[in-house]
Amino acid sequence: MLNALEVFTIVFVGLMVGVEFSVAFVINPILDALPEESGVLGRAHGARMLGALMPAWYIASLVLTAVWAVAGWHDAGTGLVVLAAGLLIVSVIMSLLLLVPINNRGRTWTPENRPEDWKEQKNRWDRLHYVRVAVIIAAFTLLAAAPA
Repeated sequence: MLNALEVFTIVFVGLMVGVEFSVAFVINPILDALPEESGVLGRAHGARMLGALMPAWYIASLVLTAVWAVAGWHDAGTGLVVLAAGLLIVSVIMSLLLLVPINNRGRTWTPENRPEDWKEQKNRWDRLHYVRVAVIIAAFTLLAAAPA
């Protein structure tokens, strides 16, 4: 049973990492290469769509990792799982305090109503997102290494 939980958690977190990685290094660069109006609309749509999905995915990833840590408390790799849970907590806190406020503003932007500093806000979100991606990649790596 623990093996199934380990595999499911690794796949679940890995898929989340893949989505966030693709946002940072594929989707946002594509949107940034479009004409400005289209890029603003694309980012706003992405903020609405992923803003609805990702919070649950982050929390579920953290819960699965915590359950794994408790269920496998006496296993050799549990320290790595606990560290991964700590990194996922950091990613959730970062999201709530830093990224979500920008995302919540950006989800309503159109070419007509975007604020004067919209590019600065977009760039700040991107920089913070790169850090968050690094954090969740580290968490994923720890989880992948834990059962070994």
